[in-house]
Amino acid sequence: MPNFAFKARNRQGETLLGERMADSRQALALTLRREQIFLLEAQEKKVARKSFEFGGNPTPKDIAVFTRQFSVMIDAGVPLVQCIELLASTQANKKFATALKAVQTEVESGNSLAASMKNHQRIFDDLYTNMVAAGEAGGILDTIFQRLSMYIEKNVKLKRAVQSAMVYPIAVVVIASGVITLILWKVVPMFTELFASMGVDLPLPTRIVIGASRFVGSYGLFIAIGLVILSFLFRAYYRTPKGRYTADGLILKSPVFGPLLRKIAVARFTQTMATLIASGVPILDCLDITARTSGNAIIEEAILNVKKAISEGRTIVDPLRESGVFPSMVVSMIGVGEQAGALETMLTKIATFYEEEVDAAVGDLMTALEPMIIVILGTTVGGIVISMYMPIFTLVGQLSK
Repeated sequence: MPNFAFKARNRQGETLLGERMADSRQALALTLRREQIFLLEAQEKKVARKSFEFGGNPTPKDIAVFTRQFSVMIDAGVPLVQCIELLASTQANKKFATALKAVQTEVESGNSLAASMKNHQRIFDDLYTNMVAAGEAGGILDTIFQRLSMYIEKNVKLKRAVQSAMVYPIAVVVIASGVITLILWKVVPMFTELFASMGVDLPLPTRIVIGASRFVGSYGLFIAIGLVILSFLFRAYYRTPKGRYTADGLILKSPVFGPLLRKIAVARFTQTMATLIASGVPILDCLDITARTSGNAIIEEAILNVKKAISEGRTIVDPLRESGVFPSMVVSMIGVGEQAGALETMLTKIATFYEEEVDAAVGDLMTALEPMIIVILGTTVGGIVISMYMPIFTLVGQLSK
């Protein structure tokens, strides 16, 4: 996306100089007009080579801490530029500190804080910058930063819920598969040689395990390479719109994780919408931002359909119900909030309810999965061990006669 150096004028007649990324000059003019800034001149800047920076982007926790500190400093009456300068000097993350220093420079040159942050979209996303723009327009930046920090913290909590639900069973399955593969690859062949030297008849379970051991020994490397290739192919397929849509749809329909992920999607949707509406962001922009932060292609499509319906003059309830993604109770409560003129309050209550539902669902899932995984792992490993000792038991019984 090209970067434009522009000259503009706000409603008070003040001349503004700054830089902004946009698809074209027309797109830049439209974006600025939404902020009640009128473009006078714009020139595309040549992209300069950047020096390599060590370290990754700041984590959501870094952003949340920065946002809360920013809120406290603004509430205490510290000037905006001084806030940014102080916070930049305390950042351990080098990329974050560099970005904040660039924001400071742009603000000092006359740019708004939101416009300056939009030039660093890898750190400050659309939700963040739109809320900052609304806070600047309404003179409530301290309140906006408080809401942003609370939103980011709750969003981190939801992500941890997903990780708790997905990472634990996947990790256990991977470790169990590794242990079983190691037994079949290294331990079982030792017993196979012993049985061959003894010349005993092997029972069916033992023959099955020895066959599996030989298969792993002969084709294990090819299986591992095949799994790696399949994972890369899946990731490439998931990056395509069709692949992401198909995979996300299957995840939502899965019997174990589907209901949980649906609850997480509802909590994220209502929480994001409530935060944006409370900050004064227009409803269509709220829906557009919420769709792009949903994390699921099916949910994103449903929210964009809601946006389209509202732009055509319909209420928010009908397209939500038609999507089939959101529970009927959620749709009904949103409808009541819309009719009563308390949509923000209703969305906040729904988000709080579903955050508690997510916590309970994750706890129930872990409670159900732990014994199930232990039973499966114990049965598999125990079955292999017993099948290996069955010929020995048979031989001992024959010798004792």
